[in-house]
Amino acid sequence: MPRPRFLDPTDRGLSRLGQEILPVLYRHRLLTACQLTQLLRPASTSTRYVRRQLEVLHSRGLVDASIRRTSRAGELLWYTTVLGCEVVESGGEIAPRAYRMTEDAAASQLQEHTLAVNTMGLAFVQHARRRGDECGPLDWDPEVAHRLRDGDSRLGDEAFLVPDAVLHYIHTTPTGDGGQQQRMLLTFFCEIDRATMSIARLAAKLHAYARYARYIPQPVLGRGRPKTASGYRREAWRARYPSFPRVLLILDGASAGQLAKRADDLRALAAADGRLQPAVDLHAGITTLEQLRCHGPFAPIVTPVLGDPNPTDVLLRPSAAAAAVACV
Repeated sequence: MPRPRFLDPTDRGLSRLGQEILPVLYRHRLLTACQLTQLLRPASTSTRYVRRQLEVLHSRGLVDASIRRTSRAGELLWYTTVLGCEVVESGGEIAPRAYRMTEDAAASQLQEHTLAVNTMGLAFVQHARRRGDECGPLDWDPEVAHRLRDGDSRLGDEAFLVPDAVLHYIHTTPTGDGGQQQRMLLTFFCEIDRATMSIARLAAKLHAYARYARYIPQPVLGRGRPKTASGYRREAWRARYPSFPRVLLILDGASAGQLAKRADDLRALAAADGRLQPAVDLHAGITTLEQLRCHGPFAPIVTPVLGDPNPTDVLLRPSAAAAAVACV
């Protein structure tokens, strides 16, 4: 799993922290000074040092800031400039991204959604530290495209699945054998819903994940048309993941009661949708951003989209097993 890269300490006269900030901002697009402090200097009780480093980066043209639209106090949201992106990409340790934050995008109405995605990632990082698990500042990646079908996209039939974030996490549990620990590599497809989209759209996202779980690419022969070949039976996701990632639908942007109703409505739609039932490899659950922040991913805060409605954890284990682990 990638970790923040440290450039040569003499590069551009930046401190070690300044060099850590750049790749984190590059990856996560928009972050507050508070979020950066919690990610990179968790023992600090003040954002002062991080803000000072941001000012240095700004003076060198590597980062810029936009005012948060919902903040009365003029809170700043930081992002990498074109030059800052080039500095990060030149290091070669983070895959270059086609998307770059611009001044207009940083000031747009997408601010809160981007911050919510990063709040989700930060919650995983903080609880990993408390548990002795592994999840770092670069262990979630926003908007990673996954092809869903061969050929060109048709109207109403998108060619790509793009989760809000793909998050990687190493979960450790004691084995009872001389203090040894079992390490489990987990991957999650994370979708943030701030109560701005219809339940039908959320259900459509579940359809896309079910399609991706079954999608087998075909070799292209002649005029760009896929041709079925005997024996060519490997799902596309197997080239990227050791097992199919769990899907987390994380709700925010409304009261707890309203979010509970949205979760119930989504479960009802999913239960009535025959297209989701054959997707036995699709493990999907619903929680809220507030529950994730307060209780952590391994508390019984997740309601499965299909089947048993009793709360479980992000592993989507039977609820009794999840509750037992949470009490350890």
